[in-house]
Amino acid sequence: MQQYHGTERPAAKGWHVSKLIKRAFWLAAAAAVAGVVIYASSLPSVQKQFTGRRAKMSADGPVPVTVAQARVDDVLLYLEGVGTAKARNTVTVRPQVDGRILSINFKEGQDVKRGDVLAKIDPATYQAQLEQTMAKKALDEAELANAQRDLERYSKLGGNIIAQKTIDTQRALVDKLTAQIKLDDAGIANAKAFLEYTTIVAPIDGRTGIRMVDEGNVVRASDAGIVVITELRPVSVVFTLPQQQLVQVQKALARGALTVEAFDADAKSMLDRGTLQVVDNQIDQTTGTIRMKAEFPNASLQLWPGQFVNVRLHIDTLKAVVVIPTPAVQRGPNGTFAYVLLPDNSISLRLVKVADQTETQAVIVKGIEAADQVITTGFSRLKDGSEVTVAPPEGEQPPVPVAAKPDARAILRTACAADIQKLCANVERRSEIRACLQAKAAQLSEPCKAAATGEGKARKDGVRKAEGEGKE
Repeated sequence: MQQYHGTERPAAKGWHVSKLIKRAFWLAAAAAVAGVVIYASSLPSVQKQFTGRRAKMSADGPVPVTVAQARVDDVLLYLEGVGTAKARNTVTVRPQVDGRILSINFKEGQDVKRGDVLAKIDPATYQAQLEQTMAKKALDEAELANAQRDLERYSKLGGNIIAQKTIDTQRALVDKLTAQIKLDDAGIANAKAFLEYTTIVAPIDGRTGIRMVDEGNVVRASDAGIVVITELRPVSVVFTLPQQQLVQVQKALARGALTVEAFDADAKSMLDRGTLQVVDNQIDQTTGTIRMKAEFPNASLQLWPGQFVNVRLHIDTLKAVVVIPTPAVQRGPNGTFAYVLLPDNSISLRLVKVADQTETQAVIVKGIEAADQVITTGFSRLKDGSEVTVAPPEGEQPPVPVAAKPDARAILRTACAADIQKLCANVERRSEIRACLQAKAAQLSEPCKAAATGEGKARKDGVRKAEGEGKE
């Protein structure tokens, strides 16, 4: 055991204390320097200078852009407007006679055909009136027959026995009764009409709305009605276009019928396709628009009367024209232009002439060829002759990495887990576990034998590969 003599132990203790104080001092100094650096770097002037250097460094290199291939295609030209769907025929079914409703023979929202019975009014009063009129006619017919026989007898006797005045009076009575018969016929026809009005039928094909009256109520001819029938197939759409486009529409109509497409309020999904029927005969001076009417078959009932729709009127088709994405078209002081990618990864500014442009594509009639590639992003840092690097389009998925091959040892441990638990439960080291399995190879399960065989083969291949590399 080491012994301290004299002042050796206290001196050593003081030396250790001094060493700890110096270490703490240097740590505090380092922390202070780091704090000063962090504070200085957070100053706006320093950050601005750093940002400017970084921007300058990045501006000196190639500009990353995305490109799109110009293509030749047939482009449909449309005029766009807004409109409202309208039923081609709408009928309010009203009673034509007064009476109590015996039955309602339709359901609300039901499709009906022309002539279908909708309701029945009590016919008792009108049936009695018809029978009364028919009885009156029978009475008048009997009187007429008697008057005609008297006239025939008076005429045979002649003027020597019967005064001529009597004969003339009898002839007038026959004419009067004949006219009365015609009046009775008209009365019968009128009574039959009123009787038929007690059975209310559908005047058109269409769909019934909400019922306005219930069974058992007394209705009058002056009432609001029983139900409204709306024709839904086909359906019309009334829309407007600016008056400046009227000439284009008239020229297109001269070539034939024009197709009209109806879209929903978001202008994304097409509801139906129809045909232009009417161009109004005057322009609305208050809005400067012209009204037009198109008819749609509405087979799937996606158009409903009163529905707001967006309308596209097809007026022409441009054949085999050059088309590029709309973002590639830029506007500057010299007009419309686009950047074209050159084979050496530089760009060239081309002045272009646009024939038609939508939200997604632009038709170019001059300045771009079908084989050109145009720039679609990164315009803020581009100029004529700039060098660029082509980046993959947005949304493109990176290549999926190839999955690594499973480890042979892991496969062996998994396949032989049950065998290790059963045959080598008391063995802890891996090398000993492998030796245990080799010693009891005859008792191993089939999956474990297959895994052990695969691991051995992998080891041999690895050794052979290492030996071959060493020789090289």
